[in-house]
Amino acid sequence: MSLVSSLKHSIFVRIYAGLLIVCLCVALFAQLLMDTINKERVQSYRETMAKGAFHLVSEGIAHQDNEQQRAYWLSDASSLFGSTFSVIPIDKVDFTASELRRFENDNTVVRYNNQPVYADVYYRLPDSQSVLTARVSQVTEQQVRAIAVFLLDDLSYHMTLSDKRARLAELEDKFSFPLAFQAVNTLDLDSDQIARLRRDEVVISLQDTNSSKSNSAIRVIVPSEINDMAILIGPVPLFNWFPLNLTISMILISMFLISLGVYALIFPLERKLQLIQVGVNEVSKGNLDIQVQVIGQDEIARLSATFNAMTSHIKRLIESQRELTRAVSHELRTPVARIRFAVDMLADTDDEDSRFMQRDYIDEDIESLNGLIDEILTYAKLEEGSPKLDLEPVNLRELLEQVERETNALGKPIKIVTKLPSAKVTAVADKRYLHRVIQNLAGNALRYAETTIIISAGVKKGNAFVSVEDDGHGIPEEDREKVFIPFSRLDDSRTRASGGYGLGLSIVSRIAFWFNGSMKVDESRELGGARFIMTWPIKPLTQILAADELTQERSERDIENQ
Repeated sequence: MSLVSSLKHSIFVRIYAGLLIVCLCVALFAQLLMDTINKERVQSYRETMAKGAFHLVSEGIAHQDNEQQRAYWLSDASSLFGSTFSVIPIDKVDFTASELRRFENDNTVVRYNNQPVYADVYYRLPDSQSVLTARVSQVTEQQVRAIAVFLLDDLSYHMTLSDKRARLAELEDKFSFPLAFQAVNTLDLDSDQIARLRRDEVVISLQDTNSSKSNSAIRVIVPSEINDMAILIGPVPLFNWFPLNLTISMILISMFLISLGVYALIFPLERKLQLIQVGVNEVSKGNLDIQVQVIGQDEIARLSATFNAMTSHIKRLIESQRELTRAVSHELRTPVARIRFAVDMLADTDDEDSRFMQRDYIDEDIESLNGLIDEILTYAKLEEGSPKLDLEPVNLRELLEQVERETNALGKPIKIVTKLPSAKVTAVADKRYLHRVIQNLAGNALRYAETTIIISAGVKKGNAFVSVEDDGHGIPEEDREKVFIPFSRLDDSRTRASGGYGLGLSIVSRIAFWFNGSMKVDESRELGGARFIMTWPIKPLTQILAADELTQERSERDIENQ
């Protein structure tokens, strides 16, 4: 079976495939969401890191008295920083509305380019008409040391320690990390770092951590002109692509989305099972008219079809049992009454001939009862839904010849015409039941034919058939379906005198059903009376199912697949 067919007809395959698709979609969504969030985070990180440095540069520009000094200062700052600083009018750059709002909030704008890798950084100057810009290819130690120099230059305009501390507090608002004066002996530096501080060198140290709650960071210790004091910049956190809170959030979001996907996959199954449960509850209350409507072609839909067929089958069996009970009581009453009458006559007469005659009547009635019981047992066995069919290739010509001999042996004054098929024509069937079909149909025709009956069989278009026709009065079209109802009587002519109990055609109808075939009656074109014809597939299934409708449905499906 193809994958598409499996997905169509198996709800469990659909669930497993759906779960796989849901997981793949959630993983893809999580990856895209993580990338998007990290892009926004790294963009914010770049802008935040650049803000303090570019603010110091803008303050250095503001401290210059004229344009020439500003140009010299920018040149020196560019050489120190490793990137060229320039001041351009703000209207020379096509900034977006979002970028302009960032300027209004006193933030930097960073435009990052992947190929080649560089970032254009813009910072609006206090005059609001121009921006400070520089193209940064990579972040290096040179730039960190340059920021330290810019900071010292800015603090040089403040003479006292308290002024310097106040200035650091102002500048700290422009940075995303702390700025503070601190005693050198409290900085936990090694001897080499202390020596470098004494040589007025900037010391950069990595502050690594094994904690999952904090990231690695760097500290920048800048020497100052105040003895035994240094400016501590940081710790400056390094960018973490997968912080714990983001990872946990993505896991929770993924679990939530998977849960929604699983619920969407399971809910239809749960709904269908609830419908079946409602149907089971109704049946347990005795309501056999309930029908579970489950749309689809999966296992649950087939289960609901089985349930509907089962309830219909049970209902029909109960109704058939009631009808059979009523009919049997009616059919038994007459022969039992005659036997009782004959027994009373035996007791009241001393005439030997009369006694023998009454005994013969009793024997006839007992034989009639045996025949009725045999018919009832046969019908009940077929009706209960579990006949055992011994399927084998049956030669239709030989079977018709056998029925012809048996029918002629009855000595009826009716001409029997047999249209024999080719000696090679065979059909797969239960020979015993197929013989019963033709025998019952022939017996029924003998009772109503005036002069002739025709028995025929053959194979047409993959279906086998047997047909029995007579030249009787026929059956009105509105009554043709009724003849297959157990113990049915269409008119007064069908009485015990005609030799029938009303079960022969019902038995034929049930045998046709279990052959996965059909039984119908119409008018004989050749004789003008009734024609009974049964058709069935020449290769019927050997499966016996508990529900009539499902048996027929599966048989038709398998015939189509042959």
